[in-house]
Order: sequence, then structure tokens, then C-alpha cells
Amino acid sequence: MARGGGEYNGGGGVLSYKRITLLVCLINILIALFVLRFLYASSLHIYPTHDNGVKYTADEIRRMEESVRIRRSKEPVELVRLVKKMKHDVAIAESSIELSPHVKGKLTDEILERLRSLEEKSSNVTLLREAVETWRIEKLKEAKELIQEQNGVNSTMIQEEAGMLIRALELEWDVLSEEIGFWLPAEVNNEVHDDKPEGVEEPEEILAGRPVPSVCNAELHTDYGGAAVRWGLTHHKESAADCCQACLDQAKRAKPGEMRCNIWVYCPSEFGCYSPDIYQHKHQECWLKYAEQPKENFKDRYSESYRNNHPRAPTIVPWVSGVITARE
Repeated sequence: MARGGGEYNGGGGVLSYKRITLLVCLINILIALFVLRFLYASSLHIYPTHDNGVKYTADEIRRMEESVRIRRSKEPVELVRLVKKMKHDVAIAESSIELSPHVKGKLTDEILERLRSLEEKSSNVTLLREAVETWRIEKLKEAKELIQEQNGVNSTMIQEEAGMLIRALELEWDVLSEEIGFWLPAEVNNEVHDDKPEGVEEPEEILAGRPVPSVCNAELHTDYGGAAVRWGLTHHKESAADCCQACLDQAKRAKPGEMRCNIWVYCPSEFGCYSPDIYQHKHQECWLKYAEQPKENFKDRYSESYRNNHPRAPTIVPWVSGVITARE
């Protein structure tokens, strides 16, 4: 029977509520410890320590390293580089300046006017470049001053156009030059090295092969113009004398109304001969030409102004030419 004091008497023993509570707590603690031990054991199984981990052999490690190396070698490095470059170019193109045709036309007129002031020195590329650069700096300064001083009704529109002009002149001058069609040849510094001691005469040049007959009138370092009777690209001769003889023979065989060769042009250099056309002229080329009034294209040396405009041109004219003496 229960008493008012919170005790239960059954079977000769006395159980109070406190003792029952302590017993239940003890059982809960034991269950918690069991659960923690189970979780700890599971973690050891899932995440093993280094000592309990998988150990690879040296051959397996070598194979894994080889696999990594092969995978890296197959990476499209060049493709990635090109894609990055394309993204960069597209970004530049999207941010490029688009000046109005009126402004571009005005800039072109101002540049031409500045260049006309140097008409007596127009062949000097350095002076032309300096004149254009001076104009660009002046125009850039003028545009910056316009932005600072503009406060009128249309100031926003004018400032926007001036800002575009500043960016074009300062950051995108090469692009703007191309758009307005402005071009100057690259500046080339030609240095002629003469290591010949003073007082020593130049040795007389000797053409390879048999001597050239006097009727051929051979001229060293000379290139004559004229209409081509026979193209030298596919017409090679062993020597200048043979080239001259080919001209004489063609003149004899020419039919009435056909051009008769009276000019021969030969390339004696083993390294080929320069010409301003698109072809590569090889050693032993023999050109047969005709002209009523033969004129020299080049003689002895290419001028400095010519070499400035044609950077591939050498100092000395490499060709050997001659005008055939008329025979009765």
C-alpha cells in the first residue's frame, strides 16, 4: 500500500521515487556510452588511419604518376591559349571606338594638310613620322582642353565625342590610322659597312663563265627595263655570255611583227637577285627584253629612299645587264 511519504513497500523492500529516477538515469548513461562506442568504431571503419590505409607498391605509384603525366600532356594547352586570346580580342573589339565619318574625314584632311607643309622633304620618312606625331599630340591636347572647358547646352554630346577622340588618339591610334587609310613605310636604318683599308683599290669584278662579247655591252650592277621577250623565271643560262647569246639568237629567229630581243638581264649571284615584284629570282635567271629606247631601272646602288620604302632591297644592285649593239 502506498504511503503519503512517496515510498512503495512491496515484498519487504522499500523503493523511493529518487532511487527509481537514479536507476533510470544510470540505464540512459549506459545506453549513451554504448551508442558512442558504436559510432566511434564505425568512424574507424569508414575513415581508417594512415597505418590501416591501403599501401601502394612502387610499380602502382609509377603507373599512377605516368597516368597523371599522360593526362596533362593531352590537355589542349594551345587551344586554351587561343580561346583566351580570342576572348581578349573580342573584348577589345567590343570596346573599340567608333568615330563618326565626319570626324574621321576631318582628321584625314588635317593630317594631309600637315604633310603637304613638308612637300620639299616628303621622301624623308623620319620627318613625316615626326610631323604626324606632333599633330597627334596637339590634337590630343586640344580634345582634353575641350572637355575641361565645355559647359554649353550640347556639352554632353560634345564631351562624349571628345572623349572618344582622346581614346582613339591615345590608346587606339594604330586602329584609327588603319581606318582612315593613313600609312607610312617602316623606318629602316641602312648601315653600309666598309672594312676595306684606306688606299686599297677595289678588285675588278669577274663574271663567272666565258668572257662576255663586246657586242653584249655588259654592265655590272645594272637592271634594264623593257617588255619581256622571254621570262627568266623559267629561262636559266650558265653564264652572262650565254644569256647575251640567247638574246642574239632570239633576235635572229624572230619573225616579222614579233619583238626582237635587244636587252638581256642576268642574275649572277648564287643567293639570287632582288626585284620589287612578287617573285623570288634565282641564280642564273636570264631575262630577254625589248625596248625602243632602253632605260635603266636601277644602276650601281639602290637609293636610301628606295630602301626605306622597300626594306628587303640590298645596297648593291645584283643584276648584270646589257643592250645589244645594233647590227646591219
